[in-house]
Amino acid sequence: MLLRVFEDGAYADRAFRSAAAGLDERDRALAQRLAYGAVQRRRTLDHAIEALGRRRVDRLDPPVRAALRLSAYQLGFVEGVPRYAAVNESVELVRRARRERAVPFTNAVLRRLADGIRPLIDALPEERPHEAALRHSYPDWVADVWWRDLGPEEARALMRAQNEPAETTVRLVRGEIDGRPDPEIPGAWHVDRLDEAALAEGRIWPQSRASQLVGLVVGSREGERVLDLCAAPGGKATMLAGDVVAVEVNEARARELEETARRLGAENVRVVVADGRSLPPALTGFDRALVDAPCSGLGVLNQRPDLRWRAEPLPELQLELLRAAAERVRPGGTIVYSVCTVNADEGEAVVAASGLEVDESLGDEWPRFRHRRRPEFLQTLPHVHGTAGFFVARLRAPEP
Repeated sequence: MLLRVFEDGAYADRAFRSAAAGLDERDRALAQRLAYGAVQRRRTLDHAIEALGRRRVDRLDPPVRAALRLSAYQLGFVEGVPRYAAVNESVELVRRARRERAVPFTNAVLRRLADGIRPLIDALPEERPHEAALRHSYPDWVADVWWRDLGPEEARALMRAQNEPAETTVRLVRGEIDGRPDPEIPGAWHVDRLDEAALAEGRIWPQSRASQLVGLVVGSREGERVLDLCAAPGGKATMLAGDVVAVEVNEARARELEETARRLGAENVRVVVADGRSLPPALTGFDRALVDAPCSGLGVLNQRPDLRWRAEPLPELQLELLRAAAERVRPGGTIVYSVCTVNADEGEAVVAASGLEVDESLGDEWPRFRHRRRPEFLQTLPHVHGTAGFFVARLRAPEP
């Protein structure tokens, strides 16, 4: 999986799914922890490998690089893995990759890592943004954004939180399940593990509490026409009441969206394959719209370990989509704008640039999630609320 992600540009979840297909549940869980952790902590691991191995990581053969990262993660961050196992297994990986000449080097570096990686990591400073980015394994630009938007203490707390496993929550669609209901988000349940049978039967849908909050903020009712402009994979679209038009530009994802609606019994959802910025003329006059826009994803980095290495802000696209939605909503109708990121450039700044009127009552409706600097908006934060990081605004289409 590490080779596919870092050498071929594959997505971590898809690469892992195919690589781990033959594993039983226990082995699969351990394999996922090691593979995801090595992807997530790449920057810190590479620093340790270079400092202790005295060789630039980018000059190593890909199988050697992957084996070193995998072992370094176990030695630096995983309790309970015997030192000899972490070293010997990675040496064997290099041998099996037919890099026999690299075996002595790999063995020597791993033994130095076994002795020194934890003290090295513990000694890394984190007072400044780029120091913290190295210690907690983030790109420098992410640290800069969080330092600016949250301040040093909260930025460091967010970095730590986004390196921990995400909560396991589902939306209860119908029936009963094992778990406990969330006290703040109606329909959200905390579970120990995902019930695959309940998922296949459409009784639950895996969805963070923050994502479910967005669907609830839309507040659509029976008899209303609702536009979901960026609808796949369908978690929010299938929450909405009324006559829902769910738009998705990618045909494959649109088919997945249709399957999601069918499985969850959301017969009120009609899928349209189109670019949200240039919808068919007939799609107009909606009472409400949801723009859950593509974004950098800085609020879900613990769910997607490779995303931090490929993330980029998308404020221009977000503004285009928000304006396009406003044009399709009747005068005085509402538009909910949300992004799963912690970055004011993609949240508050996009809303300001849209020129749309802000519904300032939103923060009063959900005081637990009120944006601390801008109380007219909502903001969920992984280190504060224990769920994904989202920005949410409710806006009004202009009256004539």
